[in-house]
Amino acid sequence: MRGRSNSGVRLDGYGRLVQQTILRHQDAVTGLLPASADHRDAWVRDNVYSILAVWGLGLAYRKNADRDEDKAKAYELEQSVVKLMRGLLQCMMRQVDKVEAFKYSQSTRDCLHAKYNTHTCATVVGDHEWGHLQLDATSLYLLMLAQMTASGLHIIHSLDEVNFIQNLVFYIEAAYKTADFGIWERGDKTNRGITELNASSVGMAKAALEALDELDLFGAKGGPQSVIRVLSDEVQHCQSILHSMLPRASSSKEVDASVLSVISYPAFAVEDSELVEITKQEIITKLQGRYGCCRFLRDGYRTPREDPNRSYYEPAELKLFENIECEWPLFWTYLIIDGIFNGNMEQVQEYREALEGILIKGKNGVRLVPELYSVPPDKVDEEYNNPHTVDRIPMGKLPLMWGQSLYILGCLMAEGFLAPGEIDPLNRRFATVPKPDVVVQVCILAETEGIKAILKKEGIHVETVADVYPIRVQPARILSHIYARLGRNKQMSLTGRPYRHMGVIGTSKLYNIRKNIFAFTPQFIDQQQFYLALDSKMIVEMLRTDLSYLCSRWRMTGRPTITFPVSQTMLDDTGSSIHPTVLATLRKLQDGYFGGARIQTGKLSEFLTTSCRTHLSFMDPGPEGKVFANGYKLGLDSFEELDPEEWLHGLQFAEDADTYDEVAQYLDHLLQRTVPQSNLPPTAQQGGLKRFRAAVHTTRDLMSLASKAKDLQVQNVGMYVPSKIFQASQQSVKLLSSPHQHDQEVKSHALHAEMNLPRDEAGNVDCKALVDQLRICPTLQEQADILYMLHILKGPEWHTGLESEPGPTVKELLTELYVRVGATRQWALIRYISGILKKKVEALDEACTALLSHQKHLTVGLPPEPREKTISAPIPYEELVRLIDEASEKNLSVSILTQEIMVYLAMYIRTQPALFTDMFRIRIGLIIQVMATELAHSLHCSAGEATENLMNLSPSNVKNLLYHILSGKEFGVEKSVRSVDSLVTTAISIYDVEAAGATKTERAGIVRLKSEIKQPGDGDLLASLSAGQSELLDKGSFSSLVKDQSSKDSRQGQWKRRRRLDGALNRVPLGFYQKVWKVLQKCHGLSVEGFVLPSSTTREMTPGEMKFAVHVESVLNRVPQPEYRQLLVETILVLTMLVDVEVHTMGGIIPVEKILHAANDLFYEEQKALGADDQMLEKDPSTGICDLLYDSAPSGRFGTMTYLSKSVALHLYDLLPGDGCAMQ
Repeated sequence: MRGRSNSGVRLDGYGRLVQQTILRHQDAVTGLLPASADHRDAWVRDNVYSILAVWGLGLAYRKNADRDEDKAKAYELEQSVVKLMRGLLQCMMRQVDKVEAFKYSQSTRDCLHAKYNTHTCATVVGDHEWGHLQLDATSLYLLMLAQMTASGLHIIHSLDEVNFIQNLVFYIEAAYKTADFGIWERGDKTNRGITELNASSVGMAKAALEALDELDLFGAKGGPQSVIRVLSDEVQHCQSILHSMLPRASSSKEVDASVLSVISYPAFAVEDSELVEITKQEIITKLQGRYGCCRFLRDGYRTPREDPNRSYYEPAELKLFENIECEWPLFWTYLIIDGIFNGNMEQVQEYREALEGILIKGKNGVRLVPELYSVPPDKVDEEYNNPHTVDRIPMGKLPLMWGQSLYILGCLMAEGFLAPGEIDPLNRRFATVPKPDVVVQVCILAETEGIKAILKKEGIHVETVADVYPIRVQPARILSHIYARLGRNKQMSLTGRPYRHMGVIGTSKLYNIRKNIFAFTPQFIDQQQFYLALDSKMIVEMLRTDLSYLCSRWRMTGRPTITFPVSQTMLDDTGSSIHPTVLATLRKLQDGYFGGARIQTGKLSEFLTTSCRTHLSFMDPGPEGKVFANGYKLGLDSFEELDPEEWLHGLQFAEDADTYDEVAQYLDHLLQRTVPQSNLPPTAQQGGLKRFRAAVHTTRDLMSLASKAKDLQVQNVGMYVPSKIFQASQQSVKLLSSPHQHDQEVKSHALHAEMNLPRDEAGNVDCKALVDQLRICPTLQEQADILYMLHILKGPEWHTGLESEPGPTVKELLTELYVRVGATRQWALIRYISGILKKKVEALDEACTALLSHQKHLTVGLPPEPREKTISAPIPYEELVRLIDEASEKNLSVSILTQEIMVYLAMYIRTQPALFTDMFRIRIGLIIQVMATELAHSLHCSAGEATENLMNLSPSNVKNLLYHILSGKEFGVEKSVRSVDSLVTTAISIYDVEAAGATKTERAGIVRLKSEIKQPGDGDLLASLSAGQSELLDKGSFSSLVKDQSSKDSRQGQWKRRRRLDGALNRVPLGFYQKVWKVLQKCHGLSVEGFVLPSSTTREMTPGEMKFAVHVESVLNRVPQPEYRQLLVETILVLTMLVDVEVHTMGGIIPVEKILHAANDLFYEEQKALGADDQMLEKDPSTGICDLLYDSAPSGRFGTMTYLSKSVALHLYDLLPGDGCAMQ
């Protein structure tokens, strides 16, 4: 018999170590590992980490087999791994109902448990008795399942299990927006069961999703049915959130050692090597000690000062744990493995030696990794004053099996038994390797032959949607419906993927579905849903955003292909030529460069070979040979309760029956369901106007409508009826607005009698007659008003009996009117009907989540609280809309504008995150207010007109205005008049002042008003004057206006505007919050508007903690006026300068606004002495601050800083050091 080689002997040594420290604890029935002798439960995370050493050892034996016994040993070790992984699978499959519920709720009550009974796989604690929601644990399981399957292990045995794993993918898909308890099971570090978004969970989920994509769970023996599918857009969401968080770990932990598992082995989730390095250095400098690393700053776990009788901490108690946090050797095992993967042998050597020094020798010389090292109780003060000097004692589990396993794995790799590629067969370790440039393929299609001809005239040759057959082009929502069938399983009552919008990466692949090739248009082209797509400039903006996103985020083989259809709505008002913006874009696309992306345009058929293609095998016929066996009635809710049988057989198709299989019928059915039918009568022509006046428009009626609305608890009727007419009757409406409860009935009855609305015998409103008036309405606005009244009186589902019985419902007519109004581009009316119809804003909840997960809080509604509502965690769509409606005080237009702005903010945070630096809370109500004031300022109009102008801006202009406000750039406003549908409307557009090539004087004055009359004939001019829609200026008055504007000091109002913008956006100087933290350490607190920010906050929170910044911000947000808030920030900034001077204390509570008012008085006196008159020194009535002070630059002799410094010096005079601080 051959002798044992040296390496064989060493391997046997590790075999014994694994046996004694890990495998001897494995349960014979379930295969699970208990946490330790005292803790008999099996934690999912600990189990997966603990078995890694066994898996690695099995691989090493297989590779270094000296004799047959070694192969047998390898098989035995591998089967132990399979047994454990299947044991965990059993535990989770028993909770299949939770997986199903969690996909929709993302709630802590519906999540999988974090630990199970080692002997039975049953649950051990109740749903609410533990911080169960730990997405990193589920993700780690899936990541390792993928790696182990790729290494050749067979863990998944049936298609039911494949479906379950596919549903676990949906379970972790939303990790980027789900706050959980994290790797330490504690959530927020006060340990009070508050969940937060954790970088370790988001990163692990991203890794698991990438690893499982297109992986066959049956390994080499599998077929298309056992392949797992992941939507790449979800991976990229996780990626961008992770990038925006690191090196911070969560809102309460500015740094956490657990992030090592995300930036290095096992996840390798970060693609930016610089960010990986920054995060690693942050952990080493802030957390590393002589015995390992602390988990996070002020971690009280197992420290001598922790109260063992309660699990939570008092907020002010956290400072007690500073400098005495326990140190965990576990993290050095991560750093050893990290060094091996990076090829950094010095790091490996350094940490192996350090670790050897703190391992504990068990019996028979077995080396054990202890859980943690704690400071001895009698040495606490010494360690607190001189960190890292005291010798610590080991505590907790011995060994910590998770650490033991990683230690053994590191040793096996360091000694050459395992190569990095063997425990990372999916090559995740190459995440930071630079990717090649992406070329985006764009296929321009014409929706109809007519559009094709128009494009041809412009020299752009394209195919129509029909020409590209047999490739089928479908809207993105169809792909969402198809994906909703993925992972369905009747037996386990799993419904598949929740219906969600497709991201641009999803729609940029080509799909093979049952021998057909499908291409999908991007989500933003889907017009059914929201009015943004009606604005051609907006379409171009969204295309630009998508292209630049694809360019930076595409990771698949094959190129991305965007199918861009040119539709009827992209034509200009005449309908005979393409909208100039769209045309310019098409030309740029053909030039090969657009929005920072390299573009290749061509035909779809030419792109087949170079595109990324996916075969959706789950759409192949099921065992019954039909796509829709009856079992699949499950989850058809997204098709509004249709009987599958009914539409499988009852539809006729024009084309040859052979080409139509069930998928095509299914797709056709979906498309048919979303095509509206036409029922509304056309608006009457001018001639009919004199004969019929819609009765709604007399003042008396408006008032009775107001009282009727009051009965139905509809507020702000003013928003719902034409504003011009309504303003006259505003006073009388107020009289009506609060009838006493007891006589409400009588009053409303009397009013009904007066109403000019048509009545029936009983004296009630005759809705049928209203419907008749609908036929003869002169304008779309009036049709909208009548339909809105019907909506209030009868509800959306009332059949109007128009044209036929029972006739279309009110909702159908409104929908049709919406399409018609859309064609005329009357934005205020479009927004108004959208509000009535409660149109679903595309991806509103996704937009909200994108902002929240970039660690921004949102507020909606105008300050102060309680009207201003804060959103600090993702909430479901319906709840979000309800909250916005409530904060908008039921004002339809404000509510819809809030939603629109939320969508734009999300677009900007995705493409230009730099706009949002140092903003933690985005206050949408204030942003809308500032938009209106900016317009009022630029157009010299009243607040009411400015609001109306804001509502009339096209979506692209609103987005543009928002950009200028966020970036602080100056802009101009251009006003023009156009006639649409016999109404004259004003069109206002926003543009960059610099870009317009204005002269310097014009550029300095932000205003540029230009009025163009684009109408034929004088009759229309008179009409527009009488409608009061526009101030018509002739050439002379226009030029004099510009002269007048530039002759004033062009800089006037600039600083006030700057402060208003910064205040509304919560902008603060760099490092402001860290400085406030230092100020709080030297005084008892800061008082703002009677609200105190106490110094005790520094005992709970560290300076770099996001929670602290949000806390300071919420105190400042008590101030409703943005410019006043900004001056308070400047005042606090002056106080922070004192911290750097040797001031030991600043006394008790510092009243910030008192200091500001004192500075204001100094300013007032000095200006008065210099001869300023009262008009110049006018004070703001609400705050008492001189308007001139608001508009002073911070620096300079008369700058705000000069007066604030004097005021602070006067206030703290006694506390300042005697020398060198003389008053000026």
